[in-house]
Amino acid sequence: MSVERKDFGIFMAPFHRVGENPTLSLERNIQLIQWLDELGYDEAWIGEHHSAGWEIIASPEVFMATVAERTRHIRLGTGVISLPYHHPLMVANRMVLLDHLTRGRAMLGVGPGALVSDAHMLGIQPSRQREMMDESMGIIMRLFQETEPFTHVSDWFELHDATLHLRPYQRPHMPIAVAAAQSPSGPQVAGKYGAGLLSLGVPRQEYGKVTLGDVWGIAEDAAAESGATISRDDWRLVMPVYLAESRQEAFREARMGAASWLTEYFHETLGQPLPDVPPERIIEEMVDRGVWIVGSPDDCIARMEQLEEQSGGFGGLLVTVAEWTSREKMLHSYELLARYVAPHFQGSLDGLEVSRDWARDHVDYLDDLRKGSIKKARSDYQERVGTAARI
Repeated sequence: MSVERKDFGIFMAPFHRVGENPTLSLERNIQLIQWLDELGYDEAWIGEHHSAGWEIIASPEVFMATVAERTRHIRLGTGVISLPYHHPLMVANRMVLLDHLTRGRAMLGVGPGALVSDAHMLGIQPSRQREMMDESMGIIMRLFQETEPFTHVSDWFELHDATLHLRPYQRPHMPIAVAAAQSPSGPQVAGKYGAGLLSLGVPRQEYGKVTLGDVWGIAEDAAAESGATISRDDWRLVMPVYLAESRQEAFREARMGAASWLTEYFHETLGQPLPDVPPERIIEEMVDRGVWIVGSPDDCIARMEQLEEQSGGFGGLLVTVAEWTSREKMLHSYELLARYVAPHFQGSLDGLEVSRDWARDHVDYLDDLRKGSIKKARSDYQERVGTAARI
């Protein structure tokens, strides 16, 4: 089923090439969200990472608190807190504090942890991260939803007579979403706890034989099994997007930066395979695969309509923040999306288009009314001042 209004936002890991001034990079991230707030974007999700040199925000909560003071409307989410890295009571308490400080603009995004190097430093077995996320998620939901103290003893954390003495600002709690990338555990956990879903990339074979159209089905099955309720409104697709006035211009401007981003970080730093094409053809390959959107606003609209059909309906698009070209051109890309793409999926053009079309269909009739009105005004004036008046 189609979602009536789609939200638009960003997913800010962030990615910054090693060699740049990290302090300036963080300030640039803040200024980007300020720009999006002015453009009317709905939300920004901020990542947590601790290694590998590129993704340099260690505490999304601290970053969000800073950004909240410089923005007015945009919602701010953790994209995501890696639950195995933290005690669940501390995660819940920090998010409740943010919820109050932002007057209800906070959102909680969770995941198992994306970087194996993070888990290695923390002494966490990567094979356990998803079960740890599930367990922590269950405790956090209890803390948000229950008021009676409870005890829980795990092999990696303990709670004794635990409760939140400060309750969430949003009731019953802030929006919660689970990240999903290369396994079905994300949709399963989202469905189990009635949470939203952040699909990082458009799956082709990432879930084995499961495609994008089946991802929500995994969440629905888990929700039905646990008696939870989920909504496609809370399903967001996360992918790189770069727009310019034309498709050719967009490819030309982003070509080298996009290839470097994929090569230097995901391949050389993280060890992921590259597309089997020359570097200068990477951008075409990723667009052809459907995992990146690069082109004009019309191209973006067309691709989103394809994704709507393939998925059966999703609630929002989050742009993966990546600096593929100059700052000015990147900001312009976000502006093009806000001006020409978002209105197409938010219903804000419906009344305008109906009004314009009616005027076009009745242009002769309206022109006759206009001419008749002017003719009468002249006639009335002549009657008042006499025939000698010059009109």
